[in-house]
Amino acid sequence: MRRPSFVFILADDLGYADLGCTGARAPSPTPNLDRMAAEGMLFRHGYANSPVCSPTRFALITGRWQYRLRGAAEEPLTGKARGSEVIGLPPSHPTLPSLLRDAGYRTALAGKWHLGYPPHFGPLKSGYETFFGPLSGGVDYFSHCDSSGSHDLWDGDQPASGDGYLTDLITDRAVEFIKSAADTPFMLSVHYTAPHWPWETREDHEESRRIGKRLAHTDGGSLETYRRMVSQMDEGIGRILASLRESGADRDTLVVFTSDNGGERFSDTWPFVGQKMDLLEGGIRVPLVARWPAGIAAGQVSNTPVITMDWPATMLACAGVPAHPRYPLDGVDLRPLLAAPGTSLDRDLYWRMSHRHQRALRSGRWKYLAVDQHEYLFDLSADERERANLAARYPDRLADLRARWLAWASQMPGIPEDARVTLVFDDSAIPRPTH
Repeated sequence: MRRPSFVFILADDLGYADLGCTGARAPSPTPNLDRMAAEGMLFRHGYANSPVCSPTRFALITGRWQYRLRGAAEEPLTGKARGSEVIGLPPSHPTLPSLLRDAGYRTALAGKWHLGYPPHFGPLKSGYETFFGPLSGGVDYFSHCDSSGSHDLWDGDQPASGDGYLTDLITDRAVEFIKSAADTPFMLSVHYTAPHWPWETREDHEESRRIGKRLAHTDGGSLETYRRMVSQMDEGIGRILASLRESGADRDTLVVFTSDNGGERFSDTWPFVGQKMDLLEGGIRVPLVARWPAGIAAGQVSNTPVITMDWPATMLACAGVPAHPRYPLDGVDLRPLLAAPGTSLDRDLYWRMSHRHQRALRSGRWKYLAVDQHEYLFDLSADERERANLAARYPDRLADLRARWLAWASQMPGIPEDARVTLVFDDSAIPRPTH
């Protein structure tokens, strides 16, 4: 029996309701993702490990709470970490791609890395055999320059030359890899920068030339531009799915699509409040779709809460590859859920965030939230918009969830005093829970 292959597609700053299958306003900008959901499983309660990008990526590649690693304390990791020997993913730490590579899989990353800078860190040091994409958090889609004006597009460990819209270039490289690897099991990470700022579509090349190397994410942008960026990413995903069919790898490949955190300025997070940087549902509840003809029946919908770091545990289990004994996984194997979408995983999910001293715990229908030393208790089954604070009505439940969060937090390394919290957008208009 052939071992399954894996394609993990990660969007950047995508809102929960930005897909047609999760509630996007008509016409849907994501027909390929909508079809992928119809042919597989849509998760209504998919969560990101963090409401900001790089910490979630630490959890995704390791399958463990990101808080265990120093680099994930940066919210997010910025260019100030260049040259650091500490702030990044240690090459000695086992990862999903390194474990699969050592078990005979071919591995590749097409897209954003954002887990530390050379010479101490990089994709080729952490399990990927090939890499094409940017190393930092945000780059211009045409000049491929980061916020400092420095070129940031790489092919392996060498600067990549060439023109083109970055979303399309990432798709091109992903398709090329699938064509070259279809005869062997493979693990392909496709980490789009879309729809992260700067808000540029395929048609905005001349505007990019006018701005030059200045990556001004506060300039321009509109809802129409944002939706077009999402649509053009969806077109690329359609090409990737088509390449799997053409190569004969379609049936045996588990394809997962999600976002690294909740949406930003132009995204749609309905029905939730909050956005990127918040532990409100809008900052951590993300679109999540999985398709695997050999392992997931079509047309499935799951309301069981799952989180980013569950996918490494699931993929390793599907491949028959054990986790490293000194680095046990914190995520869980989702195969029972993929077979029966109503399966309960019977576990709590936890978050912490330096920004505004946030903490959160999801336990079944209940959510404990603390922001700026104010505590909240929400029944998400009746109040997904987190408007009715039930802390005073159910003090015993509040105390129980607070105690669980504190017990979990006591097992995690503390937040280093030198950790940087960087506001990456204007959050003044984001609705906050009242207290």
